[in-house]
Amino acid sequence: MPVVRCLPPGGTGPGLVVVQEIFGVSDYVRQRCEDLAGAGYVVYAPELYWRLPEAPQLNEESEEYVQQGMAAAAQLDVELAIEDVCDTFAALRNSPEVQGSSAGLLGYCMGGGLAFAAAARCHPDALVSYYGSALPRLTDLAPQVTCPQLHIWGDADAFIDSATQAEVRQAIEAGGRSVTWLTYEGANHAFDNPHPLFHHAEASAQAWEATLDFLATHLS
Repeated sequence: MPVVRCLPPGGTGPGLVVVQEIFGVSDYVRQRCEDLAGAGYVVYAPELYWRLPEAPQLNEESEEYVQQGMAAAAQLDVELAIEDVCDTFAALRNSPEVQGSSAGLLGYCMGGGLAFAAAARCHPDALVSYYGSALPRLTDLAPQVTCPQLHIWGDADAFIDSATQAEVRQAIEAGGRSVTWLTYEGANHAFDNPHPLFHHAEASAQAWEATLDFLATHLS
């Protein structure tokens, strides 16, 4: 399985598995991996489309970019993808750069849901989910996700409306679990992605600062 691997300036530190959105380990995801490495984390990002018979055709300049991403995601075997995330997490936690430190999961869009499902199995020390698109279908896993969680949403999300977000929040917070839930005004789905179709600069900047603060608190 191909994995993008980014090391912090000091070479060692807490670990993070970054789980891709529907557009794969794109330039945007790679940049976020580098950003996290610059903040002191050892970062692995598995290329989850590696099992597909043919590499997806994803062109950021195309008017069909969203449709291309959705078509690629539709071919993904979700169960195997979750296993791939967990295997990547195990490799990260056992790597010499991370051994003795904590490790977490961070996912975007499709990856936000996959990271949540993986957290129910591999028990990271922290979870960050940006607008996890599958979360409404995964709330039955909530009791098994015991680590501190940060969930990030936009209140103008065209895919998962505010009412659905509220239902997910209620299910995830039940039982007194440690959940931080942040919602950004005017932000649509995938607002952290710099592509003009999605980006909300103010929400992205604020969510990124919240992410770094959360990780600094829960990963040592």
